Amino acid sequence: MNIKRIVGWFCLLVLVAFGILCYVRWEVWFGNVPEPPYITSDSPQRILLTFGDSDATSRNVSWSCGETVQTSFLELADETDTLRVEADGEVFESRSGKAAYYVARLRNLQAGCHYSYRVCTNGHYSSWHHFNLSDHRNTSFLYVGDVQDTIAGIANQLLRGAFQHHPDAQFLVCGGDLTERPVDAYWQETFEGLDSIGQSVPVLTATGNHDYLKGLVYSLERRFSLIHSYYLDSMEGVNQVFTLRYKDVQFFVLDSNREFFYLFTQRSWLKKQLEESKAKWKVVVLHHPLYSIRGKNNNLIQRWMFDDLIRDYGVDLVLQGHEHAYARMTNHDDKLIIPSTPVYTVSHMSPKNYRIEFDEKFDKFGSGSRYYQKVVADDKRLTLTSYDAMTHALYDSLVISKQEGILDYGKQIPEVIEFTPVPANKKDAKFAERIEKYKNKRKYYERIDY
Repeated sequence: MNIKRIVGWFCLLVLVAFGILCYVRWEVWFGNVPEPPYITSDSPQRILLTFGDSDATSRNVSWSCGETVQTSFLELADETDTLRVEADGEVFESRSGKAAYYVARLRNLQAGCHYSYRVCTNGHYSSWHHFNLSDHRNTSFLYVGDVQDTIAGIANQLLRGAFQHHPDAQFLVCGGDLTERPVDAYWQETFEGLDSIGQSVPVLTATGNHDYLKGLVYSLERRFSLIHSYYLDSMEGVNQVFTLRYKDVQFFVLDSNREFFYLFTQRSWLKKQLEESKAKWKVVVLHHPLYSIRGKNNNLIQRWMFDDLIRDYGVDLVLQGHEHAYARMTNHDDKLIIPSTPVYTVSHMSPKNYRIEFDEKFDKFGSGSRYYQKVVADDKRLTLTSYDAMTHALYDSLVISKQEGILDYGKQIPEVIEFTPVPANKKDAKFAERIEKYKNKRKYYERIDY
């Protein structure tokens, strides 16, 4: 057999293999969940309180109402007066319906004040909602990774429980995939999950891959920015990026879902923002973990783009999602003994749990449940505590001190790694074996430490 014939057969086999792979993975790569037709209510709905711009005293309120832009405004009341704030409107048409979205921008708010507000479109008023502008010196917020709840899910129960257990939390941060898919029914589920929370505390979320429509080039619907309205004024090109200085903490929110040629723009933006930042504490929020717990080679592009900046410019905490488990990794010296910043966390509050790897770089794992984190920062310490969202039991605890370095209290809290393999699923069976090996190894180290 001559060389040309061998090359020809090889190329044919490659094409056949590629064709089979495309056939098997087509829906995963390019398929979008169908969006059933929907009708938008003529009364204001889906009201969301967010931050407005990089100033911590700014707020935006977004809502939807009807299918055409009508006269809309927000009434804002404090202890002495009621103001009328005009709203900007825009119609967005999705694959199966359309709705008019509105945003009212609230500026020059006063710390320590209690505000009430309601929105109005075409003479239809919402009920009154309330929020406080904290004047506490400390910054306190809750963080969740992916929520992406199923229809009629329990996200609202979990989020309400988290805020009831931590009433001092001043806002909510999400690492992307707050919504399962860009479909009206899932958006409705998201707002039901945020009911009584998203109208009273600001919600700050990064984009996640589930927020995008799939295709050869993924696209983010305008609807996302009309709802999470701070992006309307903060985008860098087509990148959904945002920075906020809140007391001693500055947040840098990235859009890690974009193709690599867009990430260069984000890298330049992040470098500039970090160089200019005078904040005592720096927190980066993005969807894809820079150090994956699902495989060492995952998310390499995001790591190459951002991790050196995060380390060089003294970022303290990196909040991530996407991988549907809990993990925490501190930076260490070469011997993995002395911990230092940045601290990387992965978390989720989704009903879905994924198989993970147990890389020794990580200090702690959690699997089989849902989690949320509480972060409290003052002028000397940033405290990160993690909780099981189902029971609100403390799961992890760490302090970053400007004087003492990192104080890791999480080692004293037992890990919980739970997994029920699907019968006859080989990948599940192998993962169950890895879990047992990991648990036995941990027990070995615990005996040594003891």
